[in-house]
Amino acid sequence: MLTGVVGMLDGRYPPSLAAEWDAVGLVCGDPDMSVARVLFAVDADMAVVDEALLLQADLVVTHHPLLLRGVHSVAATDYKGRVLHTLITHGIALYTAHTNADHARPGVSDALAVTLGITVTGPLVPEPGDPEVGTGRVGVLPASVTLADFAQQVATALPATAAGLRVAGDPHSLVRTVAVCGGSGDDLLEVASAVADVYVTSDLRHHPGQEHRARGGCTLIDVPHWAGEWPWLPVAARNLEADVQASGSTVETYVSGIVTDPWTTHLGSIR
Repeated sequence: MLTGVVGMLDGRYPPSLAAEWDAVGLVCGDPDMSVARVLFAVDADMAVVDEALLLQADLVVTHHPLLLRGVHSVAATDYKGRVLHTLITHGIALYTAHTNADHARPGVSDALAVTLGITVTGPLVPEPGDPEVGTGRVGVLPASVTLADFAQQVATALPATAAGLRVAGDPHSLVRTVAVCGGSGDDLLEVASAVADVYVTSDLRHHPGQEHRARGGCTLIDVPHWAGEWPWLPVAARNLEADVQASGSTVETYVSGIVTDPWTTHLGSIR
């Protein structure tokens, strides 16, 4: 039943680890419904919902909340309302694991680190009272490499998007200790710089990045938000399959390959 699956997801990504402003957990769905097929995706947009319909999925698990801010209506007259109405009409449940999946271990940043060939040593910002969980991750590469080579490694490892990577720093500088933060992480620039040679995250802004580098901060690699969080999906899918199997049942999981990054074209040269 859906209740059991939600309990397993909550066990992996405890809601108590979510930020106060976040909206996580079951968004829609009958707790007593059966769950045979689950689709994992970064975003709950209509393309993903259409994919769930084709797969005949019973549950969609997303990283980003559909309803992060308060709403006064979920009528099918707007985008989010149409998503919810389509899901409910077809009996598909929606569950979100956002900052709780960021902070849990293993979580979003662990998956990003492993994908980039980094051995994780701990959180970038540990949760008070629990040094094993927290925001971001710090780790090491097997050997020092140039920033240019590591950036190419990152570009190859992550799913392709139109935006591509942005890199700040001397391409010939050597890096080995790496800080990562899946999703928006420019509020952790100083923390990352204190422990790492290079910081990999998303949504870095012009002025914070400029000031960080002017202060002699670590080199930076900015990856598309969607691409930096996508590696968590297959990990979460495998974990759910294992948890359901351990309970004496089975579930089929699927990982959406639909690129929900909003940017569709990149113009200009790379120097």
